[in-house]
Amino acid sequence: MASDVFRAIVVDKADGQTQASLQEMPLAALPEGDVLVSVAYSSLNYKDGLAVTGQGKVIRRYPMVPGIDLAGTVERSDSPRFQPGDQVILTGWGLGEQHWGGYAQKARVQADWLLPLPEGLSLKHAMALGTAGLTAMLCIMALEAHGVRPEGGEVVVTGAAGGVGSVAVALLARYGYRVVASTGRQAAHAYLRSLGAQDILDRSVLSAPSEKPLESARWGGAVDTVGGDTLAGLLRTMGYGGCVAACGVAGGSALHTTVFPFILRGVSLIGIESGQCPQERRREAWERLARALPAETLERMMQVVPLDAVFDLSQEILQGRIRGRVVVDVNA
Repeated sequence: MASDVFRAIVVDKADGQTQASLQEMPLAALPEGDVLVSVAYSSLNYKDGLAVTGQGKVIRRYPMVPGIDLAGTVERSDSPRFQPGDQVILTGWGLGEQHWGGYAQKARVQADWLLPLPEGLSLKHAMALGTAGLTAMLCIMALEAHGVRPEGGEVVVTGAAGGVGSVAVALLARYGYRVVASTGRQAAHAYLRSLGAQDILDRSVLSAPSEKPLESARWGGAVDTVGGDTLAGLLRTMGYGGCVAACGVAGGSALHTTVFPFILRGVSLIGIESGQCPQERRREAWERLARALPAETLERMMQVVPLDAVFDLSQEILQGRIRGRVVVDVNA
């Protein structure tokens, strides 16, 4: 018989201050939704770190259960598309921001947000991918759509040791690209090579200031998880017709550049957003993820932690000290 209480991380706000705590909650506290999911795993993303620590304006209403990803098993369903026992995944759609998220043993959500667990993936490995994996695949799909091919030159991934970066490196290598991993973490070099990076570039090379609107062309394509000066450096060094898929702001949200990469080299800058990505494109990305990355690759880039470890690890991820992906076992 299912329990009528569950454990969850809850973030609340009082007197302008946010506080996150591990609580026992009644099922009746869950928000409205037509599917009740028994959550097995969630994951830790940069946005989750902001939500748990209160350092960013991620949460839109309080109290909130953070966690923008979840994977689990349908317990009850008022939707004909899902039945009890179905294994499902959910990333984005305001989860952990506007609607109680994955850092809980139970979640009540809209059926329209759910996808069946892709064939070939376990619930744990789905969360080794999560929003980071979906974002990485959407970046690569954008590069492909803009004509970036393995024979077109090196592809660089910035913030390569992080979650999105790790998955992007592994995917690009799997698809036959010559991958250059940009990172400031010397200790991550062997790890990145194990994922398929053929060269390592210190992050200071791309983020260094320059008075030149264009510099020597090197890159056929790029996945940028950093933004700021790093993105500006990428644009100056893109090859003719190259494309940058940009998805992060860990290095800053301001972009100081010129129009010259765009009008003299035909460079494209594509923004990638996974939270509101339409379900059909999302489904395609997840199916490709399930086919592309074997379990041993996912195991190499992930660590599994209990729910109460999220508090300390949220600080770590904001400081750029998390390598790869953190999978959260919400029942541990």
